[in-house]
Amino acid sequence: MFSQRKFRMAGIAGMASVLFAGAAHAQSNVTLYGVIDGGLLYTSKTLDPATGGNAGKQFSFVDSGTAPSQFGLMGTEDLGGGLKAEFRLESGFSVANGGFNDSNGNLFGRQAYVGLANRFGELKLGLQFSPFFLSLYDLDPRGLSQFGSGLPIYLDHVLGTGVFNANAVSYSSPVVAGFSGRAMFSFGGVAGNFQSGRQYSVSLKYDNGTFMVEGAFYDGNSGGSVNTAPPTNVAFEGRMLGASYKIGKLTAKASFTNYKVAGGFDSNVYDAGLDFLALPDLDLNGGVWYVSDRNATTNHSVMGALGAQYFLSHRTTLYGQVAVVNNHGAMDTGLSVNNALFSPSGTTTGVNIGVRHVF
Repeated sequence: MFSQRKFRMAGIAGMASVLFAGAAHAQSNVTLYGVIDGGLLYTSKTLDPATGGNAGKQFSFVDSGTAPSQFGLMGTEDLGGGLKAEFRLESGFSVANGGFNDSNGNLFGRQAYVGLANRFGELKLGLQFSPFFLSLYDLDPRGLSQFGSGLPIYLDHVLGTGVFNANAVSYSSPVVAGFSGRAMFSFGGVAGNFQSGRQYSVSLKYDNGTFMVEGAFYDGNSGGSVNTAPPTNVAFEGRMLGASYKIGKLTAKASFTNYKVAGGFDSNVYDAGLDFLALPDLDLNGGVWYVSDRNATTNHSVMGALGAQYFLSHRTTLYGQVAVVNNHGAMDTGLSVNNALFSPSGTTTGVNIGVRHVF
């Protein structure tokens, strides 16, 4: 009996050692992160949705002046041999009322994916940003600020399509001699109709640390099983090509983008701008965006924006932004993702000041 008990104890100890060895080998971590951004917004005009005319000035509190307020969880697990598992769950919210905002209408509507990564690249499955949208972020002179950047122009044309891609599978390559690429395919989710809601996007980038050039493509069909507010299934084709050049603390960027929206605008967007780290705690940036509808050249707009960010710490930033947009014809380019996504004909001026904290 003693020998049997001794054998059982030895077996249990052996099993425990295997379990602990596995736990030590497969190290994992989970990180909580987020952004809280709020401020004040003034615009000299607002769009009356009923008439399309000017509804007058506005002065309001605005959520997310520069970056979308958000929180998320991300984690990785070391599987050995250079392979790791990863996940991300990300939600957007409004600091104005605590409700959902910039979140695709869902709890984790910004990103929700699981993936694997090693030296051969990264594979992700789930809700994620498209390569086309990520390329626009890389080349926007103001980092796709929520105010006075290429982001209001993007959302004005296709709303959330291409930003939030559900039912998606993507692959990101490693960097080889400065070159890297991304590819994504999103299933529509409709049985018997493979084309309904189908979306795909690819991008290719070369970056040597000083000079960067990047191109991307997006193609999406309407329909599918995902219904959100704002819609993420607007049928459109997107193309972009741009470059940046960095000299010390100054970075210059320029790009061309085309939005071919089914039954709507076929817009060419040209933009250029500068970002300058004037001091370790002060960043200045500015850009100009020209939008022209190829279907009717009388529909066009030009927007210019300047911004300053003062870093109180590595987590907290004070910012100020000013922008002017001039719309002609049916073009209704707005100045801000929140509270001023569309503007009436003529010239509209806007100012936004606020504070952003990251954790």
